[in-house]
Amino acid sequence: MIIVLKPECTKEQQILFSEMLKENYDVKVNVWEGVHSTVLGLLGDTTQVDIEFIDAQDVVESVKRVQEPYKKANRKFHPENTVIDAGGVKIGDGSLNIMAGPCSVESEEQIIEIAKSVKKSGATFLRGGAFKPRTSPYAFQGLKAEGLDLLKIARKETGLPIVTEIMRASHIDMFEPVDIIQVGARNMQNFELLKELGKIDKPILLKRGLSATIEEWLMSAEYIMSGGNSKVILCERGIRTYENFTRNTLDISAIPIVKKLSHLPVVVDPSHASGKSWLVEKLSLAAVAAGADGLIIEVHNDPPHALSDGAQSLTPKQFDKAAKKIFKMKEALDS
Repeated sequence: MIIVLKPECTKEQQILFSEMLKENYDVKVNVWEGVHSTVLGLLGDTTQVDIEFIDAQDVVESVKRVQEPYKKANRKFHPENTVIDAGGVKIGDGSLNIMAGPCSVESEEQIIEIAKSVKKSGATFLRGGAFKPRTSPYAFQGLKAEGLDLLKIARKETGLPIVTEIMRASHIDMFEPVDIIQVGARNMQNFELLKELGKIDKPILLKRGLSATIEEWLMSAEYIMSGGNSKVILCERGIRTYENFTRNTLDISAIPIVKKLSHLPVVVDPSHASGKSWLVEKLSLAAVAAGADGLIIEVHNDPPHALSDGAQSLTPKQFDKAAKKIFKMKEALDS
């Protein structure tokens, strides 16, 4: 249930009204203070709340029930876009951010070389996998803790905030220096991990599951947000369909749909969506046209010899060419 307060409602009146709601109906009250109005979101069992009584209060402008099971992630509870500060870079403020780097961190020389290159081309974040979930147990699993150390070295060298994937809740302390913690598609419904990430004050990049519906994706975001961490960035990375020409099928429609349903920023991963480097640029342009707040693109200095996902990785030269077109499109859309 959401309650919109009248513009002239004072802070004291708001507090008194919120306390009355908590006491009378045993609900939690989530407060969102916008530019023109204040919205109260009632969380819990609201079936016993008397809408007519609430609507009759002097401070109330309107009241209505919310049918969707996700509350904190719901735009009805939070009408304006959420803007997240990650390592000094804002996501969701109308600008376009590109997170670029290798699928896996392989060496200090590799990650620093790529970091310097993608920054020069306009990337605002360095992505790189230290812990790698792989379909085959025999595939390269990442450098793990050493990979995290190498990402920190690359950040020191370039100033780029870092984005990397977490695999288990017991690693959270190890990820304290990371600017954005990524939850991969396979862990989107690892609810115990999501609950633990809800207890920390750090941006979380939540990838859509391989076969997840939009509502399931938003409910996973709700797990994090219900724990107190509102810094969630949603990532559309393609879903599994009957089509097997591409690695996955990029759901472009999910971008405007999610931005209509939720206030959270949305970024798109065209690399994992396609699995083919020659499709990355075109899918990136489509994502920007659909309203994405950012992109996460795999870049490797030697894709044929990459330890993981070389086929979908751009070379630094290809990334530079693509980034120019991407930013040009963004500029045209904003003009």
